[in-house]
Formats: sequence, C-alpha cells, structure tokens
Amino acid sequence: MAETVDAREADRALKAKHRTMWALGDYPAVARQVVAGLGPVLVEACAVKGGDRVLDVAAGSGNAAIPAALAGGDVVASDLTPELLAAGRKEAEARGATLTWQEADAEALTFEDGAFDAVMSCVGVMFAPHHQAAADELVRVCRPGGTIGLLNWTPEGFIGQMFATMKPYAPPPPPGAQPPPLWGKEEHVRALLGDRVSDVEGRRRTIRVDLFQEPEEFRDFFKKAYGPTIAVYRNIADDPERTAALDAALVDLAQGAMRDGAMEWEYLLLTARKG
Repeated sequence: MAETVDAREADRALKAKHRTMWALGDYPAVARQVVAGLGPVLVEACAVKGGDRVLDVAAGSGNAAIPAALAGGDVVASDLTPELLAAGRKEAEARGATLTWQEADAEALTFEDGAFDAVMSCVGVMFAPHHQAAADELVRVCRPGGTIGLLNWTPEGFIGQMFATMKPYAPPPPPGAQPPPLWGKEEHVRALLGDRVSDVEGRRRTIRVDLFQEPEEFRDFFKKAYGPTIAVYRNIADDPERTAALDAALVDLAQGAMRDGAMEWEYLLLTARKG
C-alpha cells in the first residue's frame, strides 16, 4: 500500500509540474501566431461534421477544438492547465465558437467509455509522460466505429530536434516518463493503440513557419513564450556558460532549417478507427 500511495503522490507532483510548465510564457501566442494551421488540418482529417461529439485531449488554448466547433462539432476541450483553458475561452468567444472547456488529465480522463464520435489531440497528448496510459484513455472514450486523430511533432523534424538540442540542459526526466517526440513515430503510435483500432493511416507532413526572419527571433520568441523552453532555461539560469551555449545551439538549429526566412516543421498526422 505504501508503494501505491508513494506512486500516486509522485504522479500528482509530476502533473503539477507539467501544469506549471505549460502556464509559463504565452503558449496561446505560439498556437495563434506560429502553428495555427495545424488545428484545421487535424479537424479535416477527422472529418468532423455537424452534431459529432468531439473530444480534444490536451487541447491547450483550442488550436484544434475551436475549428472543430466551427465545423459544427459538439466539442469538449480538455487540458491539464487551467490558464490555457481560460485563454481558449476568450479565443473561442472572439471567433464565435461555442464549446465546453474542462480541466482533465490526459492519462485519467473523467469521461465515460465511448462518449465521443471523434477523439483528437494536436501536439498535446504527446506531452503526457506515460504514453500507454494516455493512449488507453484515447481509445476508451471513443465510441466503437469512432475516429481517433493525432497530430504530433516527429523526432526528425524541427521541433523534435529542438527537444534533442535542449535535452542536455534539462533536468533528468522522472522515472517512467517517455520522450514526447516518440508520438511522432508511426510505429510507436500503432503499438500504443494496438489491435483496438483499424484503418490506421499515418502521413508525414510539414507546416510552413515564416514568422521569424532571423534565427535569433525564433530563439527569443520560444525563450519568452514556450513553456518547455522556458523551463529548460530556468534549469540553467545560474550557469551563464551553459545558457550561452544553449542560446547558440538554438540559433544554429534554426539557421540550419531556414530557407529564405521560412522553416518547414515536420509532423505525423495519424487517424484510426476504433473497432
């Protein structure tokens, strides 16, 4: 029993840490200014139509949930971080979208079995630390015959490489936590979903990012707005040499990816049907 209690306490502490991290900076600005095109791509892939019951898991500020609602879906946007949900409510109101916002842990959703026609996540569930637990929940809350749609950064793509660049400067991950970019590997996601789904289709695509004219602009924006990057910099805040080294590494990464002031960031778009 003591081990079970300890494990629960450790999980609560880990989730609190994640909640705090995603509240840092201004992720809604990232969603709105940098990757706004991703949500509509996922909604289209899931073929959301009027009357569909839709759950967006780890929805953030509604990058996919709001387009799903505008497409006619009866949408619930769930996320661990209330600050992101609050930002999403304001964005939805400004865009004339009506949907439900609910705080929820992707690894322990509070919804009934088979409650949704479509269950999706846009660069969100990939950050849940325990991949199998999160995948099990995606499948559980989807109705038989319903659609599961996932859009995640690939390990080989720009954001996957950004995480690899930051890893030496970050604190060690907690025991059992898996790297987020694994969700960008089709074979990994297929293994997580297993034989509970059929008609699995994975496509590697890119989003064009032209907000940053210089690599330093990318680095400075992510240092200010993106929670995981902010957290890594905080980890080395008392080490000027390592901070300078990470500064240079992120500039080098962006420089290598830029072509005429734009970058192509690769993601995996995967859809499946629950059996």
